[in-house]
Amino acid sequence: MRTVLVTGPGGAGRTTVAAATALAAARSGRRTLLISADTVPGFPDGPEPAEVTGHLYSARVDSGAHFRGELLELQNRAAGALELLGANRLDGEELTELPGSTPLALLHTLRRAAEGDWASPEAGYEVLVVDLPPLREALALLALPEQLRRYLRRLLPQERQAARALRPMLAQLAGVPMPAQWLYEAAARKDAELAAVQALIEDRATTVRLVAEPGPAAEDALRTARTGLALHGLRVDTLVAGRVLPRHSSDPWFAGLAAQQEKCLDHWRADRAPGTPLCEVPHLGRDPRGLDDLGALAPAVPDERAPGRADDPWWIEEAPAEEGRERALVWCLPLPGAAKSDLRLVRRGDELMLTVGPFHRIVRLESGLRRCTVSGAALHEGVLRVRFTPDPALWPRTP
Repeated sequence: MRTVLVTGPGGAGRTTVAAATALAAARSGRRTLLISADTVPGFPDGPEPAEVTGHLYSARVDSGAHFRGELLELQNRAAGALELLGANRLDGEELTELPGSTPLALLHTLRRAAEGDWASPEAGYEVLVVDLPPLREALALLALPEQLRRYLRRLLPQERQAARALRPMLAQLAGVPMPAQWLYEAAARKDAELAAVQALIEDRATTVRLVAEPGPAAEDALRTARTGLALHGLRVDTLVAGRVLPRHSSDPWFAGLAAQQEKCLDHWRADRAPGTPLCEVPHLGRDPRGLDDLGALAPAVPDERAPGRADDPWWIEEAPAEEGRERALVWCLPLPGAAKSDLRLVRRGDELMLTVGPFHRIVRLESGLRRCTVSGAALHEGVLRVRFTPDPALWPRTP
């Protein structure tokens, strides 16, 4: 399944471009599903996929219903522990959605799409278009499945389940109830759901489509986003310039705005990554009002048949032994736009903790690198090279 994740700085018509992208894919004959947390004019507004037009379906993320359902399910599963504490049960009618529930609801919706819970009447979907939140929130959302799975492994490691037969005895010795089997089962179920979403995000056929209105603020945001996207191994398939004004106007005020946009577009053409097209979506002079308006924008949006992400963006090179330096493995991480002053790297056990400006990621090292020590790191021409020297105590000796 081809997946297009649409995001960008707020106010540039992100949802409009996502809907136009989905419509263009459907009109090419591919069964397409659009997922959005916002209302799209002319599209159904329900949480389940509904047909918009030929080959095009849409579903709106209902974060309130998801929050209530998850909390009530947790309450039912933990009924024994809650009764022991004398807690009063909550009713669905009194539950009010809390801040931060929207990202979790969107991940749940992505999981349903990834696992094939939803299918069009004819067959499964061929194209999935996801209208993500604004850029900074979207990057945090895309990193969330990997982060939550790491937390689950640390808090409830699978090897502890082997001791479940000892829990009754441990509970008597400690004088407090030990974690019940449902807790481990719930953790395993959540891990499987998060793994499905993470696999969708990391799939080679998944790319990001950035939407921004040409201007100084968007230019700074996109420059910062390049580093965050690279840190998480995400590839941009298209940079969409939204709300582009006509270049020739007799009105000096409009002509000045158009000239400012054109100057920004020249910078984007020069700075964008090789192979990443720049697409311009014209300003309609009003908000889009339905399929006719989206259809007018759809031809300007590139085809989703563009190939997905290339090979693994992080690679390992072997550095030969030099005078005064041992043979080493060099882990190469492209980080365009990163500055040395904003970079922090820490090795902790089998993990490498990377911080680049406002972005943070913890990566589990491959088996070969776990038997090495970090002997240096350097940032050169937008690529971070981390040098790993084999640890004699862990690395197999060659005769």
